[in-house]
Amino acid sequence: MIISDPERAGRYGFHGLCCWAVVSAIAAAAVAVHLVVDSRVLSLLVAVSAALGAAAAIVIGVRRHRPVPALPWYLLAISAAPFAIGTVVRELTPAASTPLDEICTLTGYIGTALAGLLWLRPRRARAHPDVLLDSGLIGLGALLASWIFLIAPVRHSDEVAMNTLTAVVFPVFDALLLTLLAHSLATSSRTETSLRLLHLGVAGALLTDIGYRLAAAGALTVDPDVLLLPLLVTYVAVGAAALHPTMTALSAPRSIRLHHSRQRASVIAVALVVSSLVPVARAPLSPLDQIIVSVVLALLLIGLLIRSERAIGRSARSERQAKYQADHDPLTGLLNRSALLRVLHREHADWAERSLCLLFVDLDEFKAINDSYGHTVGDELIAEAANRIRTAVRRDDVVARYGGDEFVVLAPLDRDEATKMAERLLGTFMKPFGLSIGEVPLTASIGLACGGPRTIDATVYDLIRDADAAMYLAKRRGFGYMFHDAMRHTPAEPVQHGWHRETAV
Repeated sequence: MIISDPERAGRYGFHGLCCWAVVSAIAAAAVAVHLVVDSRVLSLLVAVSAALGAAAAIVIGVRRHRPVPALPWYLLAISAAPFAIGTVVRELTPAASTPLDEICTLTGYIGTALAGLLWLRPRRARAHPDVLLDSGLIGLGALLASWIFLIAPVRHSDEVAMNTLTAVVFPVFDALLLTLLAHSLATSSRTETSLRLLHLGVAGALLTDIGYRLAAAGALTVDPDVLLLPLLVTYVAVGAAALHPTMTALSAPRSIRLHHSRQRASVIAVALVVSSLVPVARAPLSPLDQIIVSVVLALLLIGLLIRSERAIGRSARSERQAKYQADHDPLTGLLNRSALLRVLHREHADWAERSLCLLFVDLDEFKAINDSYGHTVGDELIAEAANRIRTAVRRDDVVARYGGDEFVVLAPLDRDEATKMAERLLGTFMKPFGLSIGEVPLTASIGLACGGPRTIDATVYDLIRDADAAMYLAKRRGFGYMFHDAMRHTPAEPVQHGWHRETAV
């Protein structure tokens, strides 16, 4: 069961939310100081303080709210330290002098990715294939853009081997984190405040790293203090997420909202727009780069083709299901009344030159059984009667539930064939019905109306009216079945007429 934010606020008390708000306000003030005060040292102190504060907030949140499991949160807390160390080393040492900042940052990335995978694992059991496919396409689009605009320029630069390696690895990790972020967004609900804050934190970390990569590739000139800002937002968001009561719900499975497919499709469209920029990209592409870009583009296009085919298939299935539901009775699976009235036009090509016969079947004493045992038992009886009728007719004959306990069989039959079918139908009702309340005996009455070949302008209304009248007379006189054209010759007292009904015990 998913607990909403107000319920959790009541569970953990007003004090917990106040603590969360105060810590968030302090962190926001630190970000403001970073923006206002023009001091490089102070900016780094603020960044380190924010990282340590995020780690402390995670420890406090885990101890207070006791999430299960707690390992992803501790991974985030541990990851904050290498992120902070990497930031300090990057800002205080000359460019390309040491790979320590890259190693520290990569360690933080690995811890963050592991935490995300642990949180998403319980959701995997309910993850829809379309969600997984869309997340993969978003990741491929991010990898394509990263390779063209971030990796390729650095590979052709004069950087040392270690920096070149990290310049390739980091964009790949960015694409992986973006894929996890997209998948988490598609499998989360609006009430998960803590998860939304974590999404904001991941987005801030991605923005910071992309800014550094663009600056390293010479494609972006920006003040280092500006690049620190999204990283500070990441620390604030992660700390606030750990202190919020909804942090305990992050590992719970979630139902997938497939109507979010349009939002995911818009992100995929952006990836396609980026891929269209490949021919005009200024980055030099070596043969290896061209092979990798071509492979990623091919995978992206194949994924889009699969997504389109699945969307078309899902639309076709929905259309077939809607048509089936419009034409069939939900209880018995037989045609409903409206579909029956259209069947003569649908089968006109096969039935135009043949005589037709309609059998109107009504269950005797059904109302008494339904009133005595309830509608549930009545539905069981209707469903079982429909099954027996279906087994007694031919495969191509039309069987419909006309309404209530009334059924209709329409088929190209002459009078002798119709007589045999009526006797066969009545024979299926000789055996008692095995229902949830036990065995219940039930009989039926059948009215038959037959006619010669008809034109396309004819409808089934005439046959229904005549067969219905014959059925009521057969029921009143105690006959098992009766033809409509024999009604005028029927004597006042019941006589044996093609079928002898035995008294039900």
